[in-house]
This record gives sequence, structure tokens and C-alpha cells, in this order.
Amino acid sequence: MRIARQITPRNILFLSFNIVALITFYAPMRELIVLSLQYNETYSHIILIPIISGYFMYLRRKSVFSDTNYSYTSGIILVLIGSILYLISKKQGINLDQNDYLSLTIFSAVIFWIGGFILFFGIQAFRIAAFPLLFLIFLIPIPGFIMEKIIFLLQMGSAEAVYGFFKLTGISFLREGFVFHLPGFSIEVAKQCSGIRSSIALFIIGVILSNVFLQTGWRRIILILSIFPIVIIKNGIRIVTLSLLALYVDQSFLTDSALHREGGIVFFLIALLLLLAILWLLRKSERRIKNG
Repeated sequence: MRIARQITPRNILFLSFNIVALITFYAPMRELIVLSLQYNETYSHIILIPIISGYFMYLRRKSVFSDTNYSYTSGIILVLIGSILYLISKKQGINLDQNDYLSLTIFSAVIFWIGGFILFFGIQAFRIAAFPLLFLIFLIPIPGFIMEKIIFLLQMGSAEAVYGFFKLTGISFLREGFVFHLPGFSIEVAKQCSGIRSSIALFIIGVILSNVFLQTGWRRIILILSIFPIVIIKNGIRIVTLSLLALYVDQSFLTDSALHREGGIVFFLIALLLLLAILWLLRKSERRIKNG
């Protein structure tokens, strides 16, 4: 009986819409999944996004689908926008690199699918399902020109953090931009030191934590905004730690040590603990106001 209740004309139409979407966007989606499985720093998180989105949609399924209706205007407009963007991406694909091509095509796919959801289930259902649906935005690779700016900001901020931590240690050094000259060797806060992969991962975790544990919008924003300085501090701690080990123990810590190659998880955990501490403070203030 339960299965019979779920087989409705609305659900059949939405299933048909999903089949059309899958056929239309199969090629770029397949390419995106392959790149994600290759552990590319830009794409490594993407394979998890539909799973997380589906999990939150499952948790909210009763409230999402308790009051549904067709929303033709809003839904069709978004479907058309997604379709037009996809046609543009196909036409301009030859002028775009792989990353930017996927950014545009996956963005069009997300808009197209959200439009279909609104078309068949309505604005009210979308409002309730907004978090899992909008979470699909993380499927979209960051466009190259935006990625370059983010990496530069992380690189610049990390260099400032390194400068501050070196000052605290009291060791002698000379700074030239992103390069720090220490006794016996020099280090550069290069683009590779920006920690873009861990930054993306921490940002996604922050978005999830803010939605699950915080109720007020401004506290959610504070938690998410705190991620940038946390990443900067984490990068500074990592670079200074490796530099001090190279200075006082062995210079191979900067070139061929396990801590240099695979120690990112250690410093990521430090960043995660800082994020959890801020979350705890925000939750505590939220409870105090609620109980007060």
C-alpha cells in the first residue's frame, strides 16, 4: 500500500524529468565523477556531495513532501535558464579549459534540476528542502579566475601568519614578500602552501555544522566567516612547525619528511578543533539567549 501511494502522476513525471536530466548531463557528470575519484584537489570532495545532500533530504522527506503543488512559472523559468546555460557551455566549450567548462555545465545542471524540483513540488517544498538542494552547489567546480583569487588570498594571509608566528618564536629571519630567509635556508609561502583542498573541506564542514547545530542566521554566518582566518592560522602553524624542525632537527623536514608529504591531516585536525570551539561558543550563546 505504501509503494502504491508513492506511485503518483507527480512522482512519475518527476522521475521522467530526472531521466531526461541524466541523459542530458551524463557526459559532464561522468567527467566530474572521474576527476573526483582521481583525488584532484579541486574535485576530490565532489563525489560526497550528492550523498550528503540525499541524506539531509531523506531526514526532511516528511515535511518536504507533506504539502506539494505544481509551480509552473518558477520551475519552468529555472529549467529554461539551466537549458540555456548548458547550450552556451556546449557552444563555448572549445574556448574554455576543462575546469571552467565543467563549472558552467554543472552549474547549468544544478539549476536545471532544482527548477524541475520546484516545477513538480512547489515553492513551499523547496523552502523546506532548501539546504539539501542548495548544497548541490558544491558539485560545481570553482571557476579558474575565482580559484586563483582565493589561492592568492590564502597565500597572502598565510605569509602574514608565518611572519607573526616567526616573530613570536624570536628566531632571526628576513622577509621578502612570500619568501622568508632563515639561518641556513629559505622558504617560500607558495601557492601549494595555500591549503586549498583542506580549505574547501573545512568550508563544507562548516556549512553542515552551521545548519545542523545553529538556529540563528547571523551565528551561522559568523561560523562560516571564521573559516578563512582558521585556515590562515592552520597554514601558518604548519609552515612554521616544519621550518623550526628543519632549523633545529633536520632540513629534510621541509623536503622529504612524512610530516611534509602526508602531515596535512594533523594540521587539518587542528583547524577542525578551532572551528568546533567557535561552534561551541556560538551554541552556548544561543542557548543562553533561549533559556534567558
